[in-house]
Amino acid sequence: MTTLHRATAPPTEAERVKWRIGDVTVTRLVEQVLVWDGRMILPDAEPARLSGMSWLFPHFVDEKGRMKLNIQAFVVEAGSVKILVDTCVGNLKEGRALPEWNNLQTRFLTDMEEEGFAADDIDFVLCTHLHSDHVGWNTKLVDGVWRPTFPKARYLMDRTEFEYWRDQRERAQGAIVFADSVQPVFEAGLIDLVGSDHEVCEGVRLAPTPGHTPGHVSVFIESKGEAAIITGDFIHHPCQLSHPEWGSPSDIAHEQAVRTRETAFRNLSGKKVLMIGTHFSGPTAGYVREGEGAYYLSI
Repeated sequence: MTTLHRATAPPTEAERVKWRIGDVTVTRLVEQVLVWDGRMILPDAEPARLSGMSWLFPHFVDEKGRMKLNIQAFVVEAGSVKILVDTCVGNLKEGRALPEWNNLQTRFLTDMEEEGFAADDIDFVLCTHLHSDHVGWNTKLVDGVWRPTFPKARYLMDRTEFEYWRDQRERAQGAIVFADSVQPVFEAGLIDLVGSDHEVCEGVRLAPTPGHTPGHVSVFIESKGEAAIITGDFIHHPCQLSHPEWGSPSDIAHEQAVRTRETAFRNLSGKKVLMIGTHFSGPTAGYVREGEGAYYLSI
C-alpha cells in the first residue's frame, strides 16, 4: 500500500529546511511525501525487520513499519551560483511506472518562488541520474510541447548516464522519460555532458557513485572546513546504512550498487560530513556513525 500526499498546499514552517555548509546554503524543496510498504522499493525491508531498528523511528519509519520517503530537490547556493539538484517527478507527465506519478499537478515551482528562487534564477540544473523522479521538472508542458523549465540554466549530466539512456532500447520506461524530460532540453542546446568528478563551481563538485544507474553521481559540497554530500539514489532510505546489501529492483547493477554503498559509508563514518538523503524524509540529513557492528544515521 502506498500513501502519497501531493504537495498542493504551501509548505509548513517545519517543512522549510535549509542547511549551511560553510558559505554554501542548501534549501530543500519537497514535491511529495510518501509512506510505502518498504518492500516496494527495497524488497528486503520488511516491516518486521525495520521494526527492529529503533533509530529509524519516528522520522524514517511509521508505527506500522512502513517507510517514509520524500520526492524532493535541493537548491545549492555557492556564492552567486544557484544549482538545482534533481527535479522530482514534474507535472502532467505520463507513462510513469507508478500510477501516482502520472499527471501530477503540484505547486513545486510556486514553492521554489516562495523560497526566493525563480526559474530564471537557476544557473545549473544537476541531475544525479536520469530516472523519472529526478528529471521531471527539467521540462514543463507549454501549448502541448515539452519546453525546458529553466531556460537560462545549463543542465549538467554525466556523459555515461546520458548515453546509456539515450541508447536504451530494453527499458520502455526509460525511453518515455528521456523523450519528455531529457530530449527537449538536449534539442534546446542546454545540456552539458560532464565527467563523474566534474567541478560545478568553487565548493561544489560531482562524486561518482555508480550502480543504481551506470553514470550515477552524488554532489559533494565543501566550504570553510565543512562538508556535505547530496546522495542521489545510491541510498534510497536510511535503513540501507545498516544493510547496504539491501538493493532496489531499479538498481541496474546490484553488486556495484552494494560496493558503492559500502565504500561510501566506510568513508563517511565518523566524519563531519553531512549526508543529505535525496529521498530521506524529514529531517532528511544527518551524520554516518557506527555502533554495534552497523552504520546508522545520527541526526
